[in-house]
Amino acid sequence: MRSEKESTSRVFTLASRASQLAQIQTNICLAALQELYPEDIRTSTDPTFTTSFMTTAGDKNQSQALYLIGGKALWTKELEVALKEHAVDMLVHSLKDVPTILPEGCILGGVMEREDPLDSLVVKAGKPWKSLDDLPSGSVVGTSSVRRVAQLKRRYPGLKFLDVRGNLNTRMAKLDVPDGPFAALVLAKAGLVRLGMGDRITSDIEPPILYHAVSQGALGVEIRADDAEALSLCERITHRETLWRCLAERGCLRVLEGGCSVPVGVASSLENVDGKDFLTLIGCVTALDGSKQVEHTLKEPVSSRNEAEALGERVAEILKKSGAKEILDDINVDRAQRVKEAQVEDTATSTQ
Repeated sequence: MRSEKESTSRVFTLASRASQLAQIQTNICLAALQELYPEDIRTSTDPTFTTSFMTTAGDKNQSQALYLIGGKALWTKELEVALKEHAVDMLVHSLKDVPTILPEGCILGGVMEREDPLDSLVVKAGKPWKSLDDLPSGSVVGTSSVRRVAQLKRRYPGLKFLDVRGNLNTRMAKLDVPDGPFAALVLAKAGLVRLGMGDRITSDIEPPILYHAVSQGALGVEIRADDAEALSLCERITHRETLWRCLAERGCLRVLEGGCSVPVGVASSLENVDGKDFLTLIGCVTALDGSKQVEHTLKEPVSSRNEAEALGERVAEILKKSGAKEILDDINVDRAQRVKEAQVEDTATSTQ
């Protein structure tokens, strides 16, 4: 057991993926923690903070569609091993990439204030189009999200959607190459803003045209469940409104997804009326071809994080009873078939 002096002078290592965006997000969290101990008044016993970055399986596999290669653990598993082995102390994630069920011994310690969670349209450089409605029929829109494709196919059956992988700089380069296939990309607004690419946003795509991903725009900090010091620090940089909204969204997804990448879209808000907090959550599940969509809205007073999470779970149960279960069952069948086809293709290629 550490002495009082040792516990208050601890060095906390913040870790994340090595991408440019992940490093920017980690440094946002780092700055928030450092602000708790301003240089002009900090003492030798105050905690200090450092960073560590690593490449994950999701970063290494840039060729296959996310829909086929696994769930969100692709982005977090290696980091969580380092956390559990005490090599690092806090993991800074895009919360939308964090599985809704964490490994034993790990907890979500904090959630920072959210950037705008909407998705945005980015048009090829030099083209005049201002919105999805302006794109000519047959235009190719790039996105690696089955959620975006499923929802947008409902409204824009004349557009084509093509998977595009890589970090934001890579995807933007693929968009802008003159003879490339893409007329536009659909990307998370928060990532563009954090990377200083906000000027490339052509227009935002708002609900009900496109419901955003669960926890999109929020940064989550994962810690060891038994690390009381880290938890105390995380709670000090947590934004309550963002936390409650994201817990509701994650509660909804956890009941729906079964651990896989599924076309679940959400929108949420928290407002205070006469001293009471009211949380509104809209959840939707959409068939991959856009032919069906199930949607439900729930607004209730909440007074704790547990109540916020429970509201999200209720939305999911209502969606399942309203037809979402059948949609998700069809998606799982489709995924299994496509994975099998991809394995056969890989085997054929390797034997040539």
